[in-house]
Amino acid sequence: MVNIEALTQEWLRLDRDEATRAEILDLVKQQNVKELEVLLTSRLTFGTAGLRARMGAGFSRLNSLTIIQTSQGLAQYLLEQRGTSAASAGVVIGYDGRHNSKKFAELAATAFIAKGFRVLWYEDLVHTPMVPFAVKELHTAAGVMVTASHNPKQDNGYKVYGSNACQINSPVDAQIADAILNNLEPVSWDIENNGRSKLLIPILERLRASYLETVHQYVGRSPKVTSTSLEFVYTPMHGVGLVPMEAILKVVDSQDRIVVVHEQAQPDAEFPTVVYPNPEENGALDLAKATADRDNIRLILANDPDADRFAVAEKLDDGSWHQFTGDQVGVLLSAHLAKIIKPERIGDDWMLTTAVSSQMLAVLAEAQRFAVEETLTGFKWLGNRSLALQSKGKTVHFAYEEALGYMFPDVVHDKDGIAAVVVFLRACKDWPSCSPWAKLQELYRDYGFFHTINTYWRSPDMTVTSAVFDQVRCLGKPHPKLVGRRVVVRWRDLTVGYDSSTDDHTPDLPISKGSQMITCWLEKLDGTDEGIRFTVRASGTEPKIKIYLECHSNNPISAETGAAQMLEHIKLEWFNDPCLIMEKKP
Repeated sequence: MVNIEALTQEWLRLDRDEATRAEILDLVKQQNVKELEVLLTSRLTFGTAGLRARMGAGFSRLNSLTIIQTSQGLAQYLLEQRGTSAASAGVVIGYDGRHNSKKFAELAATAFIAKGFRVLWYEDLVHTPMVPFAVKELHTAAGVMVTASHNPKQDNGYKVYGSNACQINSPVDAQIADAILNNLEPVSWDIENNGRSKLLIPILERLRASYLETVHQYVGRSPKVTSTSLEFVYTPMHGVGLVPMEAILKVVDSQDRIVVVHEQAQPDAEFPTVVYPNPEENGALDLAKATADRDNIRLILANDPDADRFAVAEKLDDGSWHQFTGDQVGVLLSAHLAKIIKPERIGDDWMLTTAVSSQMLAVLAEAQRFAVEETLTGFKWLGNRSLALQSKGKTVHFAYEEALGYMFPDVVHDKDGIAAVVVFLRACKDWPSCSPWAKLQELYRDYGFFHTINTYWRSPDMTVTSAVFDQVRCLGKPHPKLVGRRVVVRWRDLTVGYDSSTDDHTPDLPISKGSQMITCWLEKLDGTDEGIRFTVRASGTEPKIKIYLECHSNNPISAETGAAQMLEHIKLEWFNDPCLIMEKKP
């Protein structure tokens, strides 16, 4: 039985933050045992994304104490792996404009300094890619970015990069988690000492200049194009993007006209004009569209609050707005880069994507003599795979995932929304006779139409989610043979470790028994399309079942119809449990 009184006393003994101490003391005064149990009986789980959670008091929330404990554990892990050289190499620390981000970053710095680490410190708000960029440039032992990206305002996070300037991957996360549990007693809370310590080294000015020059040189490889300047509306979504955006446009000597959404221009941790500060969410670009309509501008470019993601919308000739999917932007960027690079030998030049992103990248890139590979979802996979290929003498030019993330490895091995904006603007000038939408239609005519549907079902809890996936597996042995009227031509289950297409039925991608993920390839149907692929997977952070569905056809109507009909079959045959609630599409 949980001794909530003992846990409460332990929290009050360790915590020196007046706000979170008061939160726990108020619950004690109210005798709210249920809420105390929620806050104190379980700890935040440190994973490959580090930490991301609701802010508040308790071991299960993100707060000053859990930030210190996490930082001490990470410091101890680095010392165990590299000895004192880790401390001398140091750790980069950055933060965004969310509630408590600066304070959490300062407490992290305090913890590392107390362990003897040099702290390479960003003195002001930065966009997330600046941390892995600094890790690469300064050869540090690790990097920490305090951000929750596009999560709701109540959340914050602690994102960790390894010495290779990539997001950490397993089993490193588990080793850090163990080290955290062995370092729960705070060594120091003295933020004021940071400024007095010679171990705290400000880096903002020189690293920002280096970053801007790196992006400038990368974009400068594109042939000079002569075209009229572009005009676009830009929104940083109440985040940190405006400063680096204006700086990079100045460095590249852009003559483009940028109109900033005034109401969303400055960092605001309340995100007052949006329900969710995520460009993918319905309504997030409404103010940008209103601004564009007012100024008669047809192009919108957007970043999420930590500016690692990038979104595009264009006003079409009929007056409607088209918001490009992440897959569509990824294809447009890859087409632009393919035209510039022009590989000479097959196998030397690479592009990467994920198993839930569009197959159009592979069709386009392979036609241009690029090698293409898919990884699991997330830039921890894309970044580390890029480095692995580079170690073999290959060149990875580009990687993307459907969730608005685009990576240019010559800049940083993580998604970068600022670099993506600049590359996209250069691409637009490479298409002087057509808009991004028109260019996309041209690519569809050249390589086929790929219609995607990405949506999800809400599940009551993770237990129900697992049971639903088990029921799907029971529809056939070793796997279901049909979905609707279509024959299953390939089945890959990364949970149980099965792939029908390999000689030994072992998947090429990593297996994870704790993560539900099934991908299904379906045959062509009556000559109307080129087949369907879909992936269903359980979200690792919330009770959702996500689906990524794509139909490929030489006809846009067939592609759209095929995808829509297959979604209905999947709903009826796989996810018909009444407790599953599908997201409502507009």
